[in-house]
Amino acid sequence: MSKFKRHAKIMEIISENRIYTQEQLLEKLHQAGFSVTQATVSRDIRELRLVKVQMSDGGYCYSGAKAQDSHISFRFHAIFKEAVSKIDCAQNLIVIKCYTGMANAACAALDTIEWQGSVGTIAGDDTILIIMRDSESAAALVDELYQLLSRSKA
Repeated sequence: MSKFKRHAKIMEIISENRIYTQEQLLEKLHQAGFSVTQATVSRDIRELRLVKVQMSDGGYCYSGAKAQDSHISFRFHAIFKEAVSKIDCAQNLIVIKCYTGMANAACAALDTIEWQGSVGTIAGDDTILIIMRDSESAAALVDELYQLLSRSKA
């Protein structure tokens, strides 16, 4: 499987589970059918710039960085390109259709970037719903995502 699919799966795993150690992440990847080594997982964590954040129980678990640096932007573009097939908008709601099984990872990548006017996101197996504050913000984000998708697929 491709590196981008593995990175997308890692983003999905850490968004849905509390992952405290690299070993836990490695085990979840193996359960998902990815044949990787500890060294690969360690490298992926660095490349995705995952950070450990303190949880209410006092432990530290992996989380995606909440910053707009160029590396995170590149990772987002790569995951977005691999996952998304269609984008549509209805008033303040944006619906993003993804390839089966990729919506959670794409949504986790979307959430690492703070989009102006975004209230929240919800992901299923193949669909992401983004709720925007108003229809103007939704239209602007759809335009931006379409531009991103056309650049990514070119």
